[in-house]
Amino acid sequence: MNRVEQLAKLAARTTPWDMVIVGGGATGVGVAVDAASRGYEVLLVEQSDFGKGTSSRSTKLVHGGVRYLEQGNVSLVMEALQERGLLRQNAPHLVHDLPFIVPNYDWWEAPFYGMGLKVYDLLAGKYGFGASRILNRQEILERIPTIKTEGLKGGVIYYDGQFDDSRLLINMVATAIEQGATAVNYMSVTDITKDSDGFVSGVHLRDHETNKDFEVSARVVINATGAFTDRLRRLADPDVTPMIAPSQGIHLVFDRALMPGDSAIMVPHTSDGRVMFAIPWHNHLLVGTTDTPIQEPSLEPKPFDHEIEFILETAGRYLSRKPERKDVLSVFVGIRPLVKAGGAGTTSQLSRDHTIHIDNSGLLTICGGKWTTYRKMAEDCVDSAITLGKLDEMPCVSKKLKIHGWCEDPEKYGVMAFYGSDAAQIQALIDADSSLAKPLHSSLPYTAAEVVWATRFEMARTVEDVLSRRLRALFLNSHAAIQSAPAVAEIMARELGYDNAWVKAQILDFSVLAQSYCVNLETV
Repeated sequence: MNRVEQLAKLAARTTPWDMVIVGGGATGVGVAVDAASRGYEVLLVEQSDFGKGTSSRSTKLVHGGVRYLEQGNVSLVMEALQERGLLRQNAPHLVHDLPFIVPNYDWWEAPFYGMGLKVYDLLAGKYGFGASRILNRQEILERIPTIKTEGLKGGVIYYDGQFDDSRLLINMVATAIEQGATAVNYMSVTDITKDSDGFVSGVHLRDHETNKDFEVSARVVINATGAFTDRLRRLADPDVTPMIAPSQGIHLVFDRALMPGDSAIMVPHTSDGRVMFAIPWHNHLLVGTTDTPIQEPSLEPKPFDHEIEFILETAGRYLSRKPERKDVLSVFVGIRPLVKAGGAGTTSQLSRDHTIHIDNSGLLTICGGKWTTYRKMAEDCVDSAITLGKLDEMPCVSKKLKIHGWCEDPEKYGVMAFYGSDAAQIQALIDADSSLAKPLHSSLPYTAAEVVWATRFEMARTVEDVLSRRLRALFLNSHAAIQSAPAVAEIMARELGYDNAWVKAQILDFSVLAQSYCVNLETV
């Protein structure tokens, strides 16, 4: 992952690409991995940084979806459970098992949820993560000592998966490049070109760093822009019927002391009809999520005050100490690119989970879905692109494709386990320069060496790229991240050859952005 090299590959291209993929989130990068590993010539462009949008703002779960089972959508659950198993197999450094507790405060809940979760186990088959079972009150307290005890009868334990979303995404970009794809961040689509018959034939691009323009042609242009799906579709045809009904969800992050232990809590029904999770993550506690319809998507959505209060209130029903605003270390917001019922035009609904749609202009759009099923979404999308672009058929190989960083025993790397096989090279940086072992902040588990690594080998271009997505500092502790920004900016400037003016601008930009991850103590 070297942006200068990737940009040079883009500039040198004189013939059409097989596929140009617009959007560098889980869906677009997944499509790039699938297509490149089959042998197609692929260009992926992202208007901001990889994973800037929804793909870095998930609940950090690789799961089948217990609530889909309750809705009776068995085929979707089975597909997601299989993909969950494949993800753990292909990226064991980033995906691991996590026990979930469903606490019971009414006598009927344990047998009711217990039966449902046995079906969940059965559907997982050979991809199971562990057998569910009913726990008594004492067993629940041993696993979650700070759970609310009043009226607690017992509960059910089941097993699902957890991951680090943007870390996986960065490793997927590296995998796509290793498979032959070209991938460039900070590259916007400014226009869509068409052939003499009026069909999409390529895109105009602008590099944000140099303001240089490129015109590229392709057999197929794939729209994988998530919440911004309709914006790109309107570039090809201003009169298209919108497909996306965006909704936002927030997560609050707390100190782990609020809920110590290695188990999560799953609340099957909140007052707004959603599932809520309280999850240990990177030695912190993550609680979410909400579901609030919004009019227009943005790259930096803001939390609504009522969403913060809702999570604090709901979490307070299940914890012995009700969390308060002053306990929140960070709040982050993601936008769900929900597909409107029935889609639009000639939409082909492959499942209730994701939609592949071809506009009259010939633009291929993939939207909907969730992180867990990104690989299956990509497989379906590439199959459709092969047909649309009249490309030679090549079989999908992603089921057994190891993601960059794969290693057999990542735990041996300790706090750097989530880097997988890259951890040894980061340690080598420290061995060569002991100053790189310096922590960025006493409240964060990150070192200067990781900033160097992200800048040299993971295409980080800004302080935000490092502190938000290569490291998860902004998501774990917004104030500590703000205090880390000057050190990160200095390191990056040395690596990228920038001057002090760039350092000052980066510190200011990050500090302004990070304010929306801080929770005001007073309600608005």
